[in-house]
Amino acid sequence: MTESIILVHGLWMKGQEMYLLRRRLQRAGYRVCRFSYRSVASDLGENAARLNAFLQQVEGDTVHFVAHSLGGLVVRRLFHDFPAQRPGRIVTLGTPHSGSYVADRMSRNTLFRRLLGRSLMPLTGELPPWPGGRDLGSIAGTLSAGVGWLVRGLPRPNDGTVAVAETRLDGMTDHLLIHASHMALLFSKEAALQTTYFLQHGRFGRQ
Repeated sequence: MTESIILVHGLWMKGQEMYLLRRRLQRAGYRVCRFSYRSVASDLGENAARLNAFLQQVEGDTVHFVAHSLGGLVVRRLFHDFPAQRPGRIVTLGTPHSGSYVADRMSRNTLFRRLLGRSLMPLTGELPPWPGGRDLGSIAGTLSAGVGWLVRGLPRPNDGTVAVAETRLDGMTDHLLIHASHMALLFSKEAALQTTYFLQHGRFGRQ
């Protein structure tokens, strides 16, 4: 059985920053594809539709998703709008499933609202509930170093951008904490190993 992984990047990114994670997943034996989307200029529904079209060109009996930050919300919208997907599991890294405190505070400033663009609404919690039906594991960082310094009051623990509490999702299969900042989750060897374990077993590995 052929298994593919789709990598979905976060806000303001293009996917190149997921290079090391991609290499580690490839070494684990997966075919890995990167999906790039316009995180500011297009809304979540448009990006989910583009992801669904992209998937038509992806080979594999099983298709997994590994998504960072906003990318996890794109994947959630994909399964809401286009539920008839091939079997596979989902791992989100630092995704604010219940909304982003930082995005909410930044949205009160006109300049920051423009920087968030059309991703503002999902980042402030306007998303349909997760329907379940497949394994979803959420990894949260606990090293507070990131754009959260721009605002006050980000709940602890956090990864410097997203609070741990924001990475929880009703209906998720498993949840794991890793001592890394929001961006460092992409470069963390532990995060890559735990992601691979979840894709294989439907849960995170623990000592």
